[in-house]
Amino acid sequence: MVVHDAAVIGYPEALALQERLVGEVQQGGEEALILLEHTPVYTIGAGGDSGNLLDPAITAHRVNRGGDVTYHGPGQLVGYPILDLGRRGRDLHRYLRFLELFLIGMCGDFGVAGFTIPGKTGVWTAGGKIAAIGVGVRRWVSMHGFCLNVAPDISPFKSINPCGMRDCRITSISLECGETVAVGELKRLATARFETLLNTHLPSL
Repeated sequence: MVVHDAAVIGYPEALALQERLVGEVQQGGEEALILLEHTPVYTIGAGGDSGNLLDPAITAHRVNRGGDVTYHGPGQLVGYPILDLGRRGRDLHRYLRFLELFLIGMCGDFGVAGFTIPGKTGVWTAGGKIAAIGVGVRRWVSMHGFCLNVAPDISPFKSINPCGMRDCRITSISLECGETVAVGELKRLATARFETLLNTHLPSL
């Protein structure tokens, strides 16, 4: 697996990188994990409700992923796994549960207890939602992925119903552990851990 550290980039540039890598994996290329921070942007899934944008002054990129509206910005670790799920069991539900498990483990390294809620996708803590997940699949190659709040400004979430949920509190690793955590620390953990955990839970057939 190739890990791409894309630093801080705009959403269109990140989408173009995903599109290129998806095409490469579809042609038999090596799987990839893109790790980055976004410049401030709102996105909404293909089936998302635009009524969850609470401020008429904001717009959201509608993209081919699951889930509803969310916010991305500096201080979040965004991960876009480009995986050949056709070789990994063709089980989207199992893939989503793997991403949740991976994110819970990342939180745990900082003493933050993450958990899932039955019927909902993502990771929560006692203080609120800490990670969002929204994936897309093309010919069983994955794109889009996860967003983990490390130390972002969470005020932009007030302009939306995050992930389509009213009164959804948003938190971060830094808020939960009481000290500022750098996104770079999470990137290093993700780089070291993602592929090993993936091969345990979704082994290549």
